[in-house]
Amino acid sequence: MSNQPEKKYDDMTPEERAVFDKQEAEREEAEQSKLPYTWKQTLQDVDVIIPVPKGTRGRDLEVVLKKKQIKVALKGQPPIIEGELCKEIAVDDSTWTLDNQQEIFLHLEKSNQMAWWEHVVTSAPKINTKRIQPENSKLGDLDGETRAMVEKMMFDQRQKAMGKPDSDELKKQEMFSKFKNQHPEMDVSNS
Repeated sequence: MSNQPEKKYDDMTPEERAVFDKQEAEREEAEQSKLPYTWKQTLQDVDVIIPVPKGTRGRDLEVVLKKKQIKVALKGQPPIIEGELCKEIAVDDSTWTLDNQQEIFLHLEKSNQMAWWEHVVTSAPKINTKRIQPENSKLGDLDGETRAMVEKMMFDQRQKAMGKPDSDELKKQEMFSKFKNQHPEMDVSNS
């Protein structure tokens, strides 16, 4: 990919960008609607739904999930989806089920949980991952260390918005106050 289209986009007015974004979203939606499946993703996983004829049974299916490969077919028929995956999956944490004998539900656990996929298989049309709006995560979903860091950032942002000192500044003030109390003989009025 060259940087030329990006540069051109940067040169557009907000109105031109809105028109361009709308056209791109419509093109992408049209391409995705032609696929024999629908899919969505989070940073952690990709879910694929593949419609199959009503009455299909698990034994009628051939589902192969490998680290970088996928194949889903009705036995004896051309694959519904087959090829190289966009990125690697954690095979042991990836699953498939047949729902109501009419839909195959694939749950693909991403190996790299910090990247968006442009497509499920590399032969499919790409989506623009820059337009993905991730779902809001809850603080409770985060591990302790990450949660503490996010809470500190949120606190500092609120303090800054109110024109008050952030957590680092408060810590400095507290240390200075303790120092003054421990050393009353020192004149720190100019500090």
